[in-house]
Amino acid sequence: MNIVNPATEEVIASVKEDDSKSLAHKRNLLKVGQKNWAARSLAERLRIITQFYNLLDAEKERLAALLTSEVGKPLQQSRNEINGAGTRIKWMLDHGAKYLSDELVTDTPELKEYISYNPLGIVCNISAWNYPYLVGVNVFIPALMAGNAVLYKPSEYATLTGLEIEKLLKQAGVPDDVFKVAIGAKETGEHLLDMNFDGYFFTGSYRTGKHIYERVAPKMVPCQLELGGKDPLYVAGDVKDVAAVAVSTADGAFYNNGQSCCSVERIYVHEKVYDDYLAAFVKEVESWKTGLPDEEGVYIGALTRKEQLKVLELQVKDALQYGAVLLSGGKRKGEKGNYFEPTVLTNVTNQMKVMQEESFGPIIGIMKVNDDAEALYLMQDTAYGLTASVYSDSWERAENILSQIDSGTGYWNCCDRVSAALPWSGRRHSGIGATLSHQGIRAFTRPRAWHLKR
Repeated sequence: MNIVNPATEEVIASVKEDDSKSLAHKRNLLKVGQKNWAARSLAERLRIITQFYNLLDAEKERLAALLTSEVGKPLQQSRNEINGAGTRIKWMLDHGAKYLSDELVTDTPELKEYISYNPLGIVCNISAWNYPYLVGVNVFIPALMAGNAVLYKPSEYATLTGLEIEKLLKQAGVPDDVFKVAIGAKETGEHLLDMNFDGYFFTGSYRTGKHIYERVAPKMVPCQLELGGKDPLYVAGDVKDVAAVAVSTADGAFYNNGQSCCSVERIYVHEKVYDDYLAAFVKEVESWKTGLPDEEGVYIGALTRKEQLKVLELQVKDALQYGAVLLSGGKRKGEKGNYFEPTVLTNVTNQMKVMQEESFGPIIGIMKVNDDAEALYLMQDTAYGLTASVYSDSWERAENILSQIDSGTGYWNCCDRVSAALPWSGRRHSGIGATLSHQGIRAFTRPRAWHLKR
């Protein structure tokens, strides 16, 4: 399998794909290794994960350069991702002992009741390419902390990063038979679904997630899915610093080329501030530098997947056909590499593809609304339910709107943000289950009840 730099279209490496036989061998090794790993003390496992945390920081520059060459994101954004992964790991390390240790419920002279948190066993982690470190540590770090073994399948677009993660985990002290990488694309994923694991954890599209869920259901094991979004954002009419909000929300829509499940994908703006907001938004977008992702100051790099260029072209074509106005961008850029201009569309409606189908690219539709009620109605008009954002000078106003939206996360005066302390979860087509927070740690355990009568 060739690894191609999306910015230059050059082959940067070739790797050998796994087949059903090599995957079965890796799973058999994990079956033995998991029992020994779980038998180690929690303190010992946390110590080893701390070593991985330190190595990730020490190797950051090398890892960021490799990530950029593989997925096309600007070098500084690759550094930011690794720093963010470190922040999440640190939170898990600081709180792991609390949420994985036995939990005393009742303690009287006659009765003691407590809960122990036992590992699931062998976890299959099918991961994503857009944030391989951030998405990855959400799963394999708490899984390893809890005493599980992990078969980790990086996306075929982030294979080299997956292999580096494996290398650093082993260097930190994770045994060779506790963490294994599965190399390949769709066929490799299908082999994993044919096998028996004690839990499946996937990040990716709704379509693939639905397929995985249907395949895993008969196994009667946990299946956590973090899927896509069509995340709406509303700028209320009481916002005073409109320019600052425009800058912030433009970043929320276009950071990492819009290749994030929680990127802002639809913007609704109150008519009172619409004109000022739109002018500031377009000014910000047109100030960004597009170029090779390893060049200084580049904000828009190459899209990771070449196929997405066609998706974006179709969304622009559909929008213009039904009356949208193109204010900026709208087409591919350059003759080489997966580049698409940052695209701003106005005069959009919720019937257009750009306002209904996940874009996963540098494109945004901005729509004027008359009041909060209209904004709320339009924000809810989606099959997804990942995040929703409201910018307003009034928390009460924002809370009233957000409390009526069926999403896993609500943002007030912020967007495109994830915290290790809070659960990351989607509703409806955006997924099932949660990572991060104490819920995301315990997701890799099976609770056991203990009744002790004296």
